[in-house]
Amino acid sequence: MKLVTFQTPGGEARAGWLTPDGQGVVDMRQLSQGALPADMLSFIDQHEAYFQLIKEHGWANAPATHPLDAVQLLAPLPNPRSFRDYISFEQHLLNASSKFGHKVAPEWYEMPIFYFTNHQAVYGPGADIPRPVGETRLDYELEMGCVLGKKGTNIAAEEAEDYIFGYTIFNDFTARAIQAREMRCNLGPAKGKDFANVIGPYILTKDEMEAYRDDTGRFNVRMTSRINGQTIADGNFNTIHYTFGQMMARASENHVSLHPGDIIGSGTVGWGSLIETNFEAHRALEPGDVIELEIDGLGVLRNQIV
Repeated sequence: MKLVTFQTPGGEARAGWLTPDGQGVVDMRQLSQGALPADMLSFIDQHEAYFQLIKEHGWANAPATHPLDAVQLLAPLPNPRSFRDYISFEQHLLNASSKFGHKVAPEWYEMPIFYFTNHQAVYGPGADIPRPVGETRLDYELEMGCVLGKKGTNIAAEEAEDYIFGYTIFNDFTARAIQAREMRCNLGPAKGKDFANVIGPYILTKDEMEAYRDDTGRFNVRMTSRINGQTIADGNFNTIHYTFGQMMARASENHVSLHPGDIIGSGTVGWGSLIETNFEAHRALEPGDVIELEIDGLGVLRNQIV
């Protein structure tokens, strides 16, 4: 299923899913007459029971409660409980490190590395993204997000699938000028990262993502980016070094609990940001620029800088 959060014509934010033809949305609470919740986090918390209800009643094939063009899609999970972002593509690490004048630490090859980003600064498809005041090198980053559906501690990498709810596109907007200054202090990223995390347009449930898995256990899905219609990046998720299972194992070790509604970012696919081409493929992002990220199976995530 393609699960969404949307704003109704009356201005309410409601959870639901896209109809199989992609032309409509189903308000899950309205359809179920209150048996299903109105918000996505509550649905994720009890998703096994709710999916059983959907199956029993045949609601997955229900007609739309709203035409898609009559509603505004929001971030499919507007209020994640936490948001960790990894740097798991070696090519991106090599590219970005060279631009910052850094060397790749050997420890990167020993463990997945992440930082906590701002789970209160979540935007959705179609949202305008404000450029931070004074920022001169605004960048996008093309990533996949993994949404957790189950609480776990000390999760083994090979058991991580049991804890995954679904997947979405993640645009990790970055203020490179701010980031470059603050990371000279050997801490961060912080303010260069906490102003806009964009996810959407929907969460694809993990069962539907399985069709893309290859013999390495990774997803063979094309990842592309466009700015004002110009293709900037064209990569594949199967080039990732660390799996989501390995990321979850790292995050949950030493008795740390992961929770339903937590999001894990994959890190940027190789060449999936402007810093990697030294802004030669396109100047830094400016107001008016339209950024589109596309991943096979996960749709297109479109936003404009203001």
